[in-house]
Amino acid sequence: MFLKRLARRMVRRFSIKLGILIHKYNAEIAKETLPKFGSIPKNLTISLPRRLINPECMFLGNNISLGPGSFFIACTHYPSNSMKHPEEHQVIQKFTPRISIGDRVTATADLQISAINEITIEDDVMFASNINIIDSLHGFENANVPYKYQKLFRSAPVYIKRGCWIGQNVVILPGVTIGELTIVGANSVVTKNLPDRCIAVGSPAKVIKKWDETTQKWISNDNEQSQAISNNCGTHL
Repeated sequence: MFLKRLARRMVRRFSIKLGILIHKYNAEIAKETLPKFGSIPKNLTISLPRRLINPECMFLGNNISLGPGSFFIACTHYPSNSMKHPEEHQVIQKFTPRISIGDRVTATADLQISAINEITIEDDVMFASNINIIDSLHGFENANVPYKYQKLFRSAPVYIKRGCWIGQNVVILPGVTIGELTIVGANSVVTKNLPDRCIAVGSPAKVIKKWDETTQKWISNDNEQSQAISNNCGTHL
């Protein structure tokens, strides 16, 4: 009994020391285990855990820092093995995806990107946690068939332009362009294009403020609309 207790204590101590050592060198392990991408980025950090499918279709810039939980899929065919029906025949769709991420892009954690077409993120974009960016949808044209067995459809490129700030839990849907230096508030779902230098919130996301170059201030959309109405009334009077 004494020897068994001693052995358990030794195993526990060894496990704790090993865990501390792994944690200490976690950043180095993450760096050394990075796959080969379509580009050769410098000073790239993608923390563990992470999942990167078909990294050769991903083109990353320099000085990128992405927190744990990154899940990037450059989907070259559908269905994958996990989405195939075990008995019924499914038509295989083939794609040539491209995921492009510019210089100095940062994400706190859990950045999810899924592309069958093209997703482009320009320089200096800042992501909070749990962001989902997709350029296609699972098919739902037939409500008699489980949706995982239907074709991917409604594919269109996604562009997130320079310097944007994308808040917590945001979803960005196919075909969307988010303009330069635009802010998307937490928990928003972006279904349509957003202009440069605006603040958008909600589901679906709507512009609530725009940057005024003359005053160098954020102007509420309500104020802008009220001023436009006032100006029009003045013109007609």
